[in-house]
Amino acid sequence: MQRLGWEFRSGRRSLRFRRGGAVAFLAVIFLVMMAPRPARSDDTPTTQPKGSAIPTTAASDEVQAISGSIGEVNAVTGNGLLGRILGLNKIPGVYLGGAWIADSNYLATGGVKPHLWSFNSLILVNMTLDSDKLVGIPGGSLGAQMLQFTGQQTNREAGSFQGFNSLVSNPPLDRIELYQLWWRQELFDNKLVIRIGKQLPPAGFNNVSRPVPTAEYSSQITAVTGLISGAFAKSPTMFGVEPGFYDSAYGITATFAPVRQFYISYGLFDGSIGKGIRTGLDVEPHFNGHYLSIGEAGYAWVLGAEQKPGTIGTGGWVETGRQYGPAGISDEGAQGFYMFASQRLWFQHPGLDPSGISGFLQFALNTSKTQPANQYFGGGLTAFGLVRTRPDDSMGAGIAWSWLNRRFGLRSNEFMAQIYYQARIVNGVFFEPAVTYTPNPGKSPGIPGFVALTARVTLLF
Repeated sequence: MQRLGWEFRSGRRSLRFRRGGAVAFLAVIFLVMMAPRPARSDDTPTTQPKGSAIPTTAASDEVQAISGSIGEVNAVTGNGLLGRILGLNKIPGVYLGGAWIADSNYLATGGVKPHLWSFNSLILVNMTLDSDKLVGIPGGSLGAQMLQFTGQQTNREAGSFQGFNSLVSNPPLDRIELYQLWWRQELFDNKLVIRIGKQLPPAGFNNVSRPVPTAEYSSQITAVTGLISGAFAKSPTMFGVEPGFYDSAYGITATFAPVRQFYISYGLFDGSIGKGIRTGLDVEPHFNGHYLSIGEAGYAWVLGAEQKPGTIGTGGWVETGRQYGPAGISDEGAQGFYMFASQRLWFQHPGLDPSGISGFLQFALNTSKTQPANQYFGGGLTAFGLVRTRPDDSMGAGIAWSWLNRRFGLRSNEFMAQIYYQARIVNGVFFEPAVTYTPNPGKSPGIPGFVALTARVTLLF
């Protein structure tokens, strides 16, 4: 009864702050509309050193491949079309864009509720202000993003622990919230980048789908994978502690890249999600002894005469505060480790275009008895531009395998295989069908294996 009362109070508070989040986002837009135009006329964007391993996001009509988890691994979304329609692109330093992602899912066989359809829709609208162009503060930018989601229990109906569909996460599944609100500052010729505010840890840490940094167009990997499972965007070993889609959280991240190929990142975040608080619905941060610290180091390279790009990253995390599991189990904090790597394996036309094949690997573990997943392994292949008449399309396949904590009533492990084809219809519009097979759904030992079909549309604006 006490828990029900807490949830009710949390819901009332969330509704109040959802309204507050909308007001804050509209206030940012109002400030832009009222901002004076700078006297200088140059509109050269701030760029990072070529080949930098610092995470970047490009806003362009000519996006050729996108992540299957845009809402989790991209700090900025869209291509700026919304800003151009409203005329905001005429103000130097203003970016307004977003994305609409919608999908339909059919559970062809197996799972908890076989032969069932489900539908999901996600809208992201974000604004980014370049402080150098607007007010003369070099290296700074202010970002705000709103999220609106309406969906169904797609993963639960299949019995999928890892989540074959990244659009569906924690309830409530009908929400509008202030998803991000941050200040980003570049220092020391962009060797140090600091971001503070409400943000997405998976966008900066353990992000295998991040584009491989390279200076040459013919070597680029625009998105390492378009697989739609949430396991490829956020390690299942961190499901119970890491903020993400849709539950972003306040924190600070710092990335230091002394040379173009190497970086070190550290982040400290509100870890209240480990206490069961849905931080995405709240505009205010929580200070209750639950904090998540993440450290990561990465290195990028090119191999051979064809300059095939690759990258590797490794990191560790610590969650403070007492963690609680089923049957009265508790633990003081939790710790974990992860690694990821990606590599361009083959070029179809070396030196001419990015068509070819890339691969990636993931590994993660934790030592906690209160987390539902303790080990994870994932990997996959992605082919770019191999269909002669469809040079901007991509396709891929991947596996995700998690070893689960039986104390939660779960299966001992869950294996998932997924394939997809991502078709670029026109600039900023993608259609992606995917097929998922899981022989051993992890939610319960008695759930039969399932095959799920997904058709997804992504519109960048």
